[in-house]
Amino acid sequence: MSEAPDLSEDEALAAEHALGVLNARERAEAETRMAREPTFAADVEAWRARLAPMLESVEAVPAPAGLWPRIERLLPANESRAPANDNGAIMNRLRFWRNSAVGGFALAAASLAGVLVQVNQPPVVVERQIPVQPQGQLLSASVVSQEGSRVQPLFTASYDPDRKALIVTSLLPEGSDRDKVHELWLIAGQDNPKSLGLVESGKAKVIALPTEVMAKMAEGAALAVSVEPPGGSKNPDGPSGPVIGVGKLSKL
Repeated sequence: MSEAPDLSEDEALAAEHALGVLNARERAEAETRMAREPTFAADVEAWRARLAPMLESVEAVPAPAGLWPRIERLLPANESRAPANDNGAIMNRLRFWRNSAVGGFALAAASLAGVLVQVNQPPVVVERQIPVQPQGQLLSASVVSQEGSRVQPLFTASYDPDRKALIVTSLLPEGSDRDKVHELWLIAGQDNPKSLGLVESGKAKVIALPTEVMAKMAEGAALAVSVEPPGGSKNPDGPSGPVIGVGKLSKL
């Protein structure tokens, strides 16, 4: 199994930030880089512009009943809630506000020190760059399994010819392929299936495509997913394990 080369670290980070698959720490770091690096910010905006059509196919999911009350109970400030005649609760509130005041003074002092440092630094000019308008046709596919009349989406994929990349998102529960792996295949014309790499359950991946594969990424070609042993298919001509889903590429 020969896996397609990945994008550069910066390009992949920009795409993942546009997709919204980063955790809180990674997202904060990406936002900081966007504020400091115009080129990186332009890359993120370009990915967002290219992926915007995908949002039209995503249905809104209402929040579960009782979600907001549970979130409210987890907030630290709510630990001080108690009846007004409870002396312990009053002391808790006093401690809370006293600690908040001390923290506020410390934060103000740190901020002042930061301002003094910034005053002595040369100004940084950030120019807003306009993302390049897409030229190629964006294609998408939904890889599904068919069991009788029941259709189950397994993966979604979006091909961006301008970026020469395929963005694949697994809709399966994370960790569902413990002793197996999911391998993505391109099926075009009479050619043997071409491996596009491995995709982890419950995660998104940006795959850079070589020129010979891009030439075959056209409307009507299909993407398939097979279940393989660790490391991928042992068959040089295609999947060695069962194919669990197929989806055709179509224009967005």
